[in-house]
Amino acid sequence: MGVEICVEGLTKSFGHQVIWQDVSLTLPAGEVSVLLGPSGTGKSVFLKTLVGLLKPERGSITIQGRDLTGLREHELYEVRKLFGVLFQDGALFGSMNLYDNIAFPLREHTRKPESEIRRIVLEKMDMVGLIGAEEKLPGEISGGMRKRAGLARALVLDPEIILFDEPDSGLDPVRVAYLNQLIVDLNAQIDATFLIVTHDIASARQVPDNIGLLFRRELVMFGPRERLLASDEPVVRQFLNGRMQGPIGMAEEKDAAQVEQELAQLTEAPVVREPTPRLLPGPGITRPPRWEAIARREAELRRREAADA
Repeated sequence: MGVEICVEGLTKSFGHQVIWQDVSLTLPAGEVSVLLGPSGTGKSVFLKTLVGLLKPERGSITIQGRDLTGLREHELYEVRKLFGVLFQDGALFGSMNLYDNIAFPLREHTRKPESEIRRIVLEKMDMVGLIGAEEKLPGEISGGMRKRAGLARALVLDPEIILFDEPDSGLDPVRVAYLNQLIVDLNAQIDATFLIVTHDIASARQVPDNIGLLFRRELVMFGPRERLLASDEPVVRQFLNGRMQGPIGMAEEKDAAQVEQELAQLTEAPVVREPTPRLLPGPGITRPPRWEAIARREAELRRREAADA
């Protein structure tokens, strides 16, 4: 079962450069959350701060009643065992085959016998569809397979929290679709808390229970997926619909006058307002009980929108 992560007033800077400030959100236990935002808004920095690799200037990160920002290094080391991380490129060791890459955390952090390690590694490889590729080197496989191998390695210690740093980066749309389905299936099977940083809007529409958006060094919004998809916030609508008109510019923020002019001239070209159907777990995978509550919540939103139309 996943655990809740409560972030309050979190601020991170590098020297005089503020990356983001006063970020507050709660990642619900066992749910899938996505963090969006233009390039350079500090999404990956947020992940590294959550796991304790970077220390914030202010704020708290509370997990199981403990504030990570105030822990000593040996205490932080223990809390990190709750986490699994899938890095952008998989971060595999090029000289090791996939089996040894995936077994690495077990050999480093446990005293399990090799027979038990083999059972766990093959179980996780089966979960991500890599059985039969144990002897392959990272350089001999596709980008999608490297992502899945990195995900299997993130799973071997049975983490309660899994962080994904742009898992779709470098993948073609078909592989992204397969990866999205794998993420949904895994969440239904292990019920861990997932946080995904991504630029892929299709993934953000289909996969998560919750969506957040970083912009102008702040968390603009964070909440249930259907609320963000129906939001009238200009930056949210601009980002989710991939259009030029709005507060986000090519290289930097636009000034308020320019944004106001663009939005005033914007014809209401079809903007996706209806929540995109969410991905469901594959055949034979039982849906967690929270899916029923989420389905009722989304149905109620559609009912209210229909009544207001």
